[in-house]
Amino acid sequence: MIVATVVLAGCAYGLVPDRQSTATTVAVTPSDGGSPPWPAPADPYPGVKAAGLSIGPMGMAEHYHAHLDVFVDGKPVPVAADIGIDPQTGQMTALHTHDPNGVIHIEADKKGDTYTLGQIFKEWSVTLTPSQIGALKAGGGKTLAAYVNGKQTSGDPAAIVLKPHMQIALVYGKPDPSFTPPATYQFQPGE
Repeated sequence: MIVATVVLAGCAYGLVPDRQSTATTVAVTPSDGGSPPWPAPADPYPGVKAAGLSIGPMGMAEHYHAHLDVFVDGKPVPVAADIGIDPQTGQMTALHTHDPNGVIHIEADKKGDTYTLGQIFKEWSVTLTPSQIGALKAGGGKTLAAYVNGKQTSGDPAAIVLKPHMQIALVYGKPDPSFTPPATYQFQPGE
């Protein structure tokens, strides 16, 4: 994985209107997210902006959860903790994670707001297309398949609209007929 260091000076950063900065060192990974495991970005603001979201106080109008599993070559890949959360302030977007168990929290300001799987991947700074997850691209006998509640879906997985207690599985690698992606997830009481 390629990692570069960028120094941002003064208040010219612009993506963080209320945050003062002098000189800050930020790790920058390749734009596709590289290879797994994929950590949460050190600076969440570029991904949050790319997802069309903003960081602020937690929304209270609607609160539900979906679950995401990612498998690469038959092995589970953790979904990063703290996607969509500013590590300095603890404030978050309406779409975020708290721990690496794959639970995606949706805490919206307005009832009926919709969010997609692609938005969480943009916040995560990991590419998700019909044929790519991070730096992993379909081809050479490998595929990327998306499942919702155990059923394979077609089209762009980034367009999957998140719904309460939805179970999503992304499976990358050589197709294995013996592998069955999870169809459900046991949410904790209150989730």
